[in-house]
Amino acid sequence: MWGYRNIADYIRKETGWQISNLLCHQCCKALGIKSKARKHYNPPGTEHEIYPNILNKQFSASRPFEKVCTDTTSFKHQNHTYDWNIYVDLFNHEIVAYDLRLSKSGHGVANHYQALRNFQKAKEKRGYKDLETILHSDQGAIYTSQAFNAQLDSTIKRSMSRKGTPTDNPVLESLNGWIKDELRLDFNLKQTNDVYRCIHDYVKYYNHIRRAWSLHYKSPVQYRTELSFN
Repeated sequence: MWGYRNIADYIRKETGWQISNLLCHQCCKALGIKSKARKHYNPPGTEHEIYPNILNKQFSASRPFEKVCTDTTSFKHQNHTYDWNIYVDLFNHEIVAYDLRLSKSGHGVANHYQALRNFQKAKEKRGYKDLETILHSDQGAIYTSQAFNAQLDSTIKRSMSRKGTPTDNPVLESLNGWIKDELRLDFNLKQTNDVYRCIHDYVKYYNHIRRAWSLHYKSPVQYRTELSFN
């Protein structure tokens, strides 16, 4: 069925009556005339899936790779913007995998896929391949794509924050903020000529040296190894 604009145009052309689009809209509304919404076509391969918030603000974990959060943060360096996709283990807040690329406004497919592969390799290498992992993310386009989720091992269970609710993933929301400050102030990110090396060095520092209050003033790796976990 036509919309009110097409109806008004038809009346003007067929009858010569001077009727405005607004008046036609009001008449259609009064008579209960509604146009049918056009059905949008999604080409194959672009289907998206929304997963429930299984994590549900339960951020503690009893072992490594039980609960892992992922997100992408962006930062500028020498007239370029970079996307840094990271995976953080909620057991000890360790950065278990990441990938850094020139920015595509958070929609870099290669960036997300490489970080995902690095995450799954780390899980296997440390002996947790056959154990279930809850992987939590926001509802970004890549995270909801079937193509992305088809790459996951069968032991990985997806969880997503509710739309527009950053408090469903506060660990990474907070981490993304102060990590940038430390990169700028302590690692001279703005002055470095090798941003990839700078990020590599920071991740090593963060995991092995930086002490965290939430881990009883131990680094993520120290906290994990003292509890006899790989």
